[in-house]
Amino acid sequence: MQVQAYLFFEGRCEEAIEFYRQALGAEVTMLMRYKDNPEPPEKSKAPPGSENKVMHSSFRIGETTVMASDGLCLGKPNFQGFGLSLTVLDVTEADRKFAALADGGQVRMPLAKTFFSPRFGMVVDRFGVLWMIIVAPSASA
Repeated sequence: MQVQAYLFFEGRCEEAIEFYRQALGAEVTMLMRYKDNPEPPEKSKAPPGSENKVMHSSFRIGETTVMASDGLCLGKPNFQGFGLSLTVLDVTEADRKFAALADGGQVRMPLAKTFFSPRFGMVVDRFGVLWMIIVAPSASA
């Protein structure tokens, strides 16, 4: 059994994937646009004017696959009630990833040494996704 995150960017999926590619080294493993759907248009439930939007995609960040879509292309993603945790190996990598995700976003908790990690912080990226960056507790500061 496996549980994977599926993010709906409501029209900004391709932009988000490119951002994660630059910020986190994400690797796109699959991308299908609404226009490439083999179903007839009346069955696809594609929003009008969304032919070039992302119907389904998947990308890898480290060892994890994240799936994403433009969903109903409503304009503004609404990510509430969850966050994605990114565990890195050292403080330098934590600083770099945190700064990249914070670009255009909002820092919720600055990166700092905690009782449970050499470095931990929380940031909401420019798309509204909450990220928790943590250095693996066994890593040296």
